Amino acid sequence: MGSDVTILCFLHFLSKSHAKPEGIDGSVGDGDDDDDDGDKLNICVRLIQSIWFCFVEPITGFVYRGEVEIVALRRGMAKEKLAGLLSSLPPIEFCCTYGSSLHPNNNDKTRMIDYIIGVRDPVEWHSENLKLNSDHYASWIRYLGGGKLTTLVADGVGVGVHFNPFVSWNDKTVKYGVVRTHDLIQDILHWERFYLSGRLQKPVCILVDTVDVEGFNSYNLKAAVSAALLMLTSDFTEEDLYTKICSLSYMGDLRMLFAEDKHKVKKIVDAQFHLFRTMYKPILEEFSINGLLGLSFDHNLLKISQGCDLCSAQSLIPHLPPIIRSKMGVGPMKQQTASSGRMIDFGSAIRSRGQAAASLQKVLRRKVMTSSMRQAVSGLLMTGGVRASRYLANKMRKAWNSWD
Repeated sequence: MGSDVTILCFLHFLSKSHAKPEGIDGSVGDGDDDDDDGDKLNICVRLIQSIWFCFVEPITGFVYRGEVEIVALRRGMAKEKLAGLLSSLPPIEFCCTYGSSLHPNNNDKTRMIDYIIGVRDPVEWHSENLKLNSDHYASWIRYLGGGKLTTLVADGVGVGVHFNPFVSWNDKTVKYGVVRTHDLIQDILHWERFYLSGRLQKPVCILVDTVDVEGFNSYNLKAAVSAALLMLTSDFTEEDLYTKICSLSYMGDLRMLFAEDKHKVKKIVDAQFHLFRTMYKPILEEFSINGLLGLSFDHNLLKISQGCDLCSAQSLIPHLPPIIRSKMGVGPMKQQTASSGRMIDFGSAIRSRGQAAASLQKVLRRKVMTSSMRQAVSGLLMTGGVRASRYLANKMRKAWNSWD
């Protein structure tokens, strides 16, 4: 019996080793890897898959979904490569990358690698970066104000972020956004503009973090779960939850009307499902322990249930940022506990769960619409007509293709 299993495992490994590598997003690579690391990685991945197929799945019944190959093998190597850009930039306090760069088998060199960079003083940072990398900016910026103008437009017109798109680096195309670290943390905690805070509710790969942005972001993630739960029904799947969380920062985004893939949210969740699970698992477990959620597994898929009464909604609202609660038009409410007789904060005074969900959706849609419009104008002013037109054309092409 043991020899039969060993032979089966070996044959399965051979069959997988000769197959084209499949990416996290389900795409099949073209076999033209950047270096030998990809080949070595794929051999390790196929070996793990074979061991799982022959030993783990028959015993446990758990179907292999790919988490093992991602967490342990791929991200470490990819992270080191992605951080290479930072050596050519002035000192930073925070940096993360997001989007297609989180797909280790993504060999499409036409796609931009996206970065968010947090710095202490944007004026000083841009002034220094213009000396080091003037080609990253529109040519006229260094003659008409440099770092001061860049920051002035980012803060006054945009939402505090200046993006440099179509930067060539190491045979790749890069886009990086620079924000004052203090402003980034404020948006994470309070959803003041709900721009970068929305981005950090989705999977990112943190490359540098000297100010514990990741720690602050835990409040952002808990608020995102609470907001999504208010808008969901009593019974739903893990995928439904991540889809709703992902959609929060796209509600009201003007780009979704004509310059974004209409299936963007679904593609993000499908491609990065295991990363969403890693991000949100501790919060789901905490909410389950506190009685807010019921968790159950069906064929290795997590199913979630929640109460849809007023009491359940009032338990979720305190996790939202105070600014959002205020704009929802609901004030604090006190309720006396039967056991101790003490007065405790019981969330917010709302008439119904439906009212809370509708009010929250309205607030977020308005914030996203305003921020997306301001950032679009800021980008048009600061990246120059050629780069702005090129970026918009790429976005519109994706949107057009999504209707095929």
